[in-house]
Amino acid sequence: MFRLGYNTNGLPFHRLGDALDLLDDLGYEGVAITPDVGALDPLRLSQAEVTEARLRLDDLGLAVAIETGARFVLDPRRKHRPTLMEESAADRSRRVDFYFTCIDLAASLGADVVSLWAGAVPDGVAGSLDADPSHPLLDRLAAGLVPVLERAREAGVRVGFEPEPGMFIERPAGFRTLVQHMGASGADLGMTLDVGHCVVTGDEPVSDVISEFAARLVHVHLDDCPRGVHSHIPFGQGDLDLSDVLRGLVAVEYDGMAAVELSRDGHRGVMAAQEAVAALREALTGI
Repeated sequence: MFRLGYNTNGLPFHRLGDALDLLDDLGYEGVAITPDVGALDPLRLSQAEVTEARLRLDDLGLAVAIETGARFVLDPRRKHRPTLMEESAADRSRRVDFYFTCIDLAASLGADVVSLWAGAVPDGVAGSLDADPSHPLLDRLAAGLVPVLERAREAGVRVGFEPEPGMFIERPAGFRTLVQHMGASGADLGMTLDVGHCVVTGDEPVSDVISEFAARLVHVHLDDCPRGVHSHIPFGQGDLDLSDVLRGLVAVEYDGMAAVELSRDGHRGVMAAQEAVAALREALTGI
């Protein structure tokens, strides 16, 4: 059975230790940590901070995954930049180094998954990947992922690649094409599936996506979204069929973490976490 977790990007006004205690008290079994300027800043990590976090995680028995979607951690003026899709090799290298740091942090914290995404296409380049195996930017993305996968292999950590609306790889079909393009070099590239994103891109029922990619599925994000609109909102406020998602995860015997991601609800983080776990428990009761 998968473990229910919560992403710390939904608790941005909590100290990390307080957030871990809260999630444990609410009954969550895991935490998806987004290293950011407020906690475990990847550019200013201290061994003391890492050790303190590891001891707390171990004491609480929380499973842990590392998320890499902090908005301005690398560039204070440009959200999520630089990415693996940049025209500048130096910028792409900065993103690779950031992923190296997150992989090393994951190993130090006992996390077995690091989740990441492609980034948007460069300025002036039209569109996202539409399952085109000959798209020239696939080579650029694959070239950035290869050293990241090698580093993860050495650290004993899995990489979960997340299709993200608005980015170069935004749908499960794009992930399929990326895996085919990479061949043996991407043999151990896992998938992070955000179920709300499937509603945004029309990849429904989500249980079908879960079934197709079960062998690659290493991490799951749980959130609701309105159909066609990339906005993470609490369960029941969008168009997600939560029961379908949970049935799909149970059917494939997914045993990783399924972490709630409500980064826009940080101002009401405690209530949002309470509501989410209650909705999940209720939905799981009928499965």
